[in-house]
Amino acid sequence: MGEIEDRLERLAAHRAAQIPEFSTPAAEEEVVVRRHATRRAPLIGAIAACVVVGLVIGGWFLASSRDDPLSVQTSAGPSAAGGPAGLPAVGVAGGCAGKAYVNNSRDGTVSVITTATGAVSGTIALGATPIGPAITPDGRHVYVSHGALEVPAAPGDLGTVSVITTATGAVSAPITVGSGPAGIGIAPDGRHVYVANQGDGTVSVITAATGAVSATIKVGTIPVGPAITPDGKHVYVANQIDGTVSVITTATDSVSATITVGKAPGGVAITPDGKHVFVANNGDGTLQAITTTTGAVSAPIAVGKGPQGVAVTPDGQHVYVANNGDGTVSVITTATSAVSAPVPVGNGPVGVAITPDGKDVYVANNGDGTVSVITTATAAVSAPVPVGNGPRSVVICPP
Repeated sequence: MGEIEDRLERLAAHRAAQIPEFSTPAAEEEVVVRRHATRRAPLIGAIAACVVVGLVIGGWFLASSRDDPLSVQTSAGPSAAGGPAGLPAVGVAGGCAGKAYVNNSRDGTVSVITTATGAVSGTIALGATPIGPAITPDGRHVYVSHGALEVPAAPGDLGTVSVITTATGAVSAPITVGSGPAGIGIAPDGRHVYVANQGDGTVSVITAATGAVSATIKVGTIPVGPAITPDGKHVYVANQIDGTVSVITTATDSVSATITVGKAPGGVAITPDGKHVFVANNGDGTLQAITTTTGAVSAPIAVGKGPQGVAVTPDGQHVYVANNGDGTVSVITTATSAVSAPVPVGNGPVGVAITPDGKDVYVANNGDGTVSVITTATAAVSAPVPVGNGPRSVVICPP
């Protein structure tokens, strides 16, 4: 990694498409059934009236279920309706389940991988250098920052975040944040989005419902992350130049603690129980654990060269670390801090993510434009999946 000033001089061409407005359902026609009773009406007439009423009411409910889009969005199973070719269909978790999103920083795109097949099923054009994707808990949106790493672009394209609607692949107009945005974290309730701005040492807080920046929090120099505790009360941001981690209290949008870790901390991940925060120190090839209740920092655990991305398995038993400098992934057993034999992947791995069932680990190989998939049970590695140019991070949709 070079100095932030060098990276901020290189920008990427930007294209943003406005998210189409959702159309409102057609007004439902009011069905009024009037029944006239007469004491002298024959029995056969009463029976016929009841049949007519049943048919009319049944037809009304059938029409409503077909015409009301809410009946599709809240159904228990996936919808057959889909967006553009190759992109997720509308259904459970916003039609996103079974997909992985990979940002390609050098060609301004995001690749969509179908996890069941391991194949790229769609490519979304974003423009200016896409850096840190994050997916909402309901799987309906992917937030992608536009920083400045490797692709030259116009100055106006810096300092923004785009939002992808997973059901359609539509891309929002850019949201302006701080300078050189990189990593993104989303609150467990999906209401707030936290963006680490490397250029000005801040974290922007976006209110998801409006797309407005509600707060700007000063942290350290070249912040990365962020990672948010499962209860949503704290955000952990690693400051690369300072060798520290800033702890933000979300209730006040302020830094409540600064914790010293190793050299050039990069990736940050939190255990599912919220008790520990794992930090990969890129500058000294180590991993450390912060105890969230006390702020205590563990002794460093030696991993590979230039560790960056970090991910914890859903059961909290293992941590996977992408070692950018030697093309491997280290696997740490959390109970013992033991490190297994490194798993060779592609060239220059950066981002790492684990499927919701914990069976597979996806690794973005920045140096060769591929994604490797590790089977957790055997440590076997798939054939590399070609994506775009310069993949840096990967996020996987919730189940």
